[in-house]
Amino acid sequence: MKNALIKTVALLPIFTLLLTACNGAKTSTNSTANSNANTATSNVIPIGIAVAQTSNVALLGQEQVAGAKIAEKYFNDKGGINGTPIKLVFQDTAGDEAGTINAFQTLINKDKVVGIVGPTLSQQAFSADPIAERSKIPVLGPSNTAKGIPEIGDYIARVSAPVSVVAPNSIKAAIKLNPNIKKVAVFYAQNDAFSKSETEIFQQTVKEQGLELMTVQKFQTSDTDFQSQATNAINLKPDLVIISGLAADGGNLVRQLRELGYKGIIVGGNGLNTSNIFPVCKALCDGVLIAQAYSPEHPGEINAAFRQAYADQFKKEPPQFSAQAFAAVQVYVEALKTLDQKSKVNKLQLPALRTELNQHILTGKYNTPLGEIGFTPIGEIIQKDFYVAQIKMESDGSKGKFTFLK
Repeated sequence: MKNALIKTVALLPIFTLLLTACNGAKTSTNSTANSNANTATSNVIPIGIAVAQTSNVALLGQEQVAGAKIAEKYFNDKGGINGTPIKLVFQDTAGDEAGTINAFQTLINKDKVVGIVGPTLSQQAFSADPIAERSKIPVLGPSNTAKGIPEIGDYIARVSAPVSVVAPNSIKAAIKLNPNIKKVAVFYAQNDAFSKSETEIFQQTVKEQGLELMTVQKFQTSDTDFQSQATNAINLKPDLVIISGLAADGGNLVRQLRELGYKGIIVGGNGLNTSNIFPVCKALCDGVLIAQAYSPEHPGEINAAFRQAYADQFKKEPPQFSAQAFAAVQVYVEALKTLDQKSKVNKLQLPALRTELNQHILTGKYNTPLGEIGFTPIGEIIQKDFYVAQIKMESDGSKGKFTFLK
């Protein structure tokens, strides 16, 4: 349990937030330039964005960057924090733990951000979140759905619903599409903490639904050749295949399963929940089912605004990872606004600001593109709306989209 009471630090003389001369449109692939830039006194509130902009995880992280930037413009156009704009400070975590630790340390100690959105992967969160906890700086995980994330510490929360809540919906949808499903093959990336956590939920759901788990095949997120695992599974004639991995490896696995003749339903995990898999498996992506924590069709003014802004910029519907990043920035903005009405944020010393901001995050209610959300005392998201989408591809594989099932 989180501490019920966190000591309030006394107000100190006016504190000027420091921010590196970092253009929000630049990413941390420019980290050298950022580290050499002179810090400047600015009347802005810096929020850190630590997601994967390079490596095999970039297909997911780039969507998070897009959602965060849309949120930055949207809320600053509406006045920011009671007249003070926010400024997003981006640091690239890449796809491993070392990159994430470095990004967190830079945001906390050099960029002096009030809080962090990130990282992209649960495995990265287990390594870097303890650093934020020791520094007493709030973290909102935008896509960390593995078991145990909020329990890392008092300052760790997430806007991404746990896999135990979301994942079973896709299997139930598959059974609804084909009531004759009996035999199941499972694939998962054994070097990824989230995929390992997700596959446990998938396998448990398979058993709860009275299905037969024929085989469990392991792979690495860096793998490109799945011929051996795919052949082993296909020889057992499964009616359903379930994949827990990331976009690049998961997309390649889907493609190779289809090329080897598998005709049944494929369920993809959250790591495949991105249109960036379309160029990987192209027309062979068609029909894949993926549970969702976001729908572009969700009613509400803020989702309509987010959906329109994303469509105007990218000419397609917004994906879940972008919506969750937008929601994370929104939570910071609204919690900061509430705090500012009580104690002007520019009069709080940074440690006090971070601590009081964390308290306000956990006690607030937020009407986001994900729907209305809140948090339990330990930082777990409270969310009621979930969906299942099926990938629909053009016959030539040139275009695709997520079609939401009723």
